[in-house]
Amino acid sequence: MKAYQEMTREELQAEYKALLGEYRRYQAMDLKLDMSRGKPCREQLNLSMEMMDTLTSDADMTCEDGTDCRNYGVLDGIHEAKVLMGDMMENNPDNIIIYGNSSLNVMYDTVARAYTHGIMGNTPWCRLERVRFLCPVPGYDRHFGITEFFGIEMIPVPMREDGPDMDLVEELVSSDESVKGIWCVPKYSNPQGYSYSDATVRRFARLRPAAKDFRIFWDNAYGIHHLYDDHQDYLIEILAECKRAGNPDMVYKFASTSKITFPGSGISAIATSDNNLVDIKSQLKNQTIGHDKVNQLRHVRFFGDIHGMVEHMRKHADIIRPKFEAVEEILGEKLGGLGVGTWTKPNGGYFISFDAPEGCAREIIAEARKAGVTMTEAGATWPYHKDPHDANIRIAPTYPSLEDLRTAATLFTVCVRLVSAKKLLADMKKKAG
Repeated sequence: MKAYQEMTREELQAEYKALLGEYRRYQAMDLKLDMSRGKPCREQLNLSMEMMDTLTSDADMTCEDGTDCRNYGVLDGIHEAKVLMGDMMENNPDNIIIYGNSSLNVMYDTVARAYTHGIMGNTPWCRLERVRFLCPVPGYDRHFGITEFFGIEMIPVPMREDGPDMDLVEELVSSDESVKGIWCVPKYSNPQGYSYSDATVRRFARLRPAAKDFRIFWDNAYGIHHLYDDHQDYLIEILAECKRAGNPDMVYKFASTSKITFPGSGISAIATSDNNLVDIKSQLKNQTIGHDKVNQLRHVRFFGDIHGMVEHMRKHADIIRPKFEAVEEILGEKLGGLGVGTWTKPNGGYFISFDAPEGCAREIIAEARKAGVTMTEAGATWPYHKDPHDANIRIAPTYPSLEDLRTAATLFTVCVRLVSAKKLLADMKKKAG
C-alpha cells in the first residue's frame, strides 16, 4: 500500500471506511487491555519470589560488620548493600546512600531539600524569585511531576538519539543562574530508549553553570535492563567523568531495584560526591534513623553479588524481549511505508516511543481507549502534559501477556491509521475550499 499522503481523496475515503469497519469489530470484542505504565508482568515478579525465603525466622540477621539488621541505625545503608548497588551503578560504595523502595522518592527528597534548605549552603530555592529546570523531551512524566509540584519552571530541551541537545543545554546552563538542574534518563531513556553518547556525557561533565547549586539529576533507572546479550548500549560513568573535568559535585545519580526485584519493595540509592553526601546526611539524620536494613540484607543474600543480579536480568530479558519484538513487528507490518508514524527500536529499558502525525496523538489514544486499550495519556512525556505537536505516544509493552499485547498493538495501528486518514481528509477538504 502506498503512503497516505500519496493517495487520492477517493482512495483515502475507501481506506477510512474499511478502517472504520475494522475498528468497530474491535469495539465489539469488549477488550480491557492496559499498555499505560511500564510495569513488570507477573512472570517477571515471580523471578524474585525465592527472595522471600532468604531470611527465615532462624536466619542470621547480622551483617559482616556485626550490625543487627533488625534494630535501629546505619543511616546510609549496610555495607553489603552499598557494595551490591555500587557494582550495579558503577560507583564506589563509599559514595552511596541506600534508601527505601523508590528512587522517585529519593529524587523528590532531593528537590525538596534544595527547595527548603538549599544545596551546600546556597540560598534555598523557595526564597528565589525564579527557579528553572531543563527537561529533555519527550521524557519521564513523574520527573516533570516533581518539579511542577514545587512550582519550578520547566524548559523543554529536544532529545536526540545521542542525548539532549547539548548546544542548548550548555547555552542555558552557562547563561542563566535561575537554571538549577536538568532531568536525565541517560541509558535506555524513557520513553525513546535512547542512550547518551560518549560525547554527550563528556559535555555534561564539562558544563560551566552560572548557578553554583546547579545539579544534574542523573536517573540511571535502566542501567542493566538490556534486552539482548550481544547488543547492549554502553554509558560512560558520569561521576568519574565529572571528577576528571573538575566538577565533582555537579551530579546526583539515582538507581533502584524497582524493575529488578519487586517494584513496591525494592531498594534505591543515590551516588554522589563526598561534599554532596555530607550535605544530604545533615538533612537525612533528621528524617530517619535508617531505612529498611532487613530488606537490604534480603536483596544481598538473594543476589550474592553483581553477577547474580546480571543473571537475574537475563531472565527478565527473556520474558520481555519477545514483547518488544512483537510490537516492533506489528508496527512495521501494519504501518511501514504509510507515512503515518515513526517509532524507536531500543536495545533495553521499558518503552517504545511512537511519533504520530502532528495533531493526532490525543485522538489516537482516545480511540484506543474507546475500543478497550488504555495507554499513557497524550502529552504525558512533556512538561505540564503539553506536547506542542500532539504527536508523541509512549508504548509500554511489558505488562500485558504476549497474546494480549499483539491484540493491543494491532488495534493501536488501526487507531493510528484511522485518525491519520481522517486528518488528511479534513486537510484535503480545507484546501479544496
